Amino acid sequence: MTSAPREAERRLGPISALLCRLVFLAICLPGPVLLVAAVTLDPPRSPTDFWGLLAGGALITPIGVGFGVFGWRLVSRSRHDARRLSAFGVPATAQILAVSNNLGGEDPGLKLRLRISGPGFVTFEADTVRGDDPALVPGASLAAVVDPADRLFSIT
Repeated sequence: MTSAPREAERRLGPISALLCRLVFLAICLPGPVLLVAAVTLDPPRSPTDFWGLLAGGALITPIGVGFGVFGWRLVSRSRHDARRLSAFGVPATAQILAVSNNLGGEDPGLKLRLRISGPGFVTFEADTVRGDDPALVPGASLAAVVDPADRLFSIT
């Protein structure tokens, strides 16, 4: 059974990936730091300070670590997708079947319905969101790269 087509995450360069990972690591740290501070402060603080640090650390740790791990995985997925397409990707053509406005989400612009075809894989249809461009009309063709094994694609 073939997997559903999936658009590759936007590629991050090595410097961007490093900076993103450092930011996500920084998001993970405040909760554990508060927990360590609550337990190891010398001289011991008042009971109010101790319980405040302990409660703050206990509340912030799962939230911060959750966001940090989620962000770290997004960066890793972007890098993995780029490596996979450069190693196994084949050139393809993406024909625009339909264009509609994409008003929701973080990427307003145009939602495109594509038919992607090329050598080494069965033609498939997929959706993507692109910025407003008058050249994006039904019937237009775009260059693409597809990994035939799992239908991972990128519009170039």
